[in-house]
Amino acid sequence: MNISISQLPGIGQKISLRTAEDSMLVVIVHHTGKRELYFFDEADNDEADFAMDLTPDETRELGAQLLGATYQPVDAEKLKIFQRQIVIDYIKLKEASPLANKTIEDSGVRNLTGATIIGIVQGDETIAIPDIDTILEPGNLLMCVGKKDQIESLAALCNGEV
Repeated sequence: MNISISQLPGIGQKISLRTAEDSMLVVIVHHTGKRELYFFDEADNDEADFAMDLTPDETRELGAQLLGATYQPVDAEKLKIFQRQIVIDYIKLKEASPLANKTIEDSGVRNLTGATIIGIVQGDETIAIPDIDTILEPGNLLMCVGKKDQIESLAALCNGEV
């Protein structure tokens, strides 16, 4: 990233950030505290593709978010270890499945596979953490968590392969 700072007499300061992909972000900081933010998809363009004004508080909040004040990405190596142990997947329930038209409790899905259903998408409705008396309907998209082999077992059941 290439950063340049220049003074704007009577206005304030211009900070230009040119990215490796040849985009550019320009921040104009006025003496009054007002900030203008401009984005250029191509750094050499004369007109910005996007512009907005920010208050000093909004600018500080944006800066804090960019610095990672509220969210720090997971270390990739730790994520790989975690992913080998736990899988979250979406599985469509087919008509031929022995789970179809049964409640979660009656299906015995946890005992049969070891996987847990943590959400269900039924058409436009999403059920987070469904109750054990929720009926598993063909066409439902089941959000499941478990080890890889447990998820594979549940997928086989949902496809009617067992």
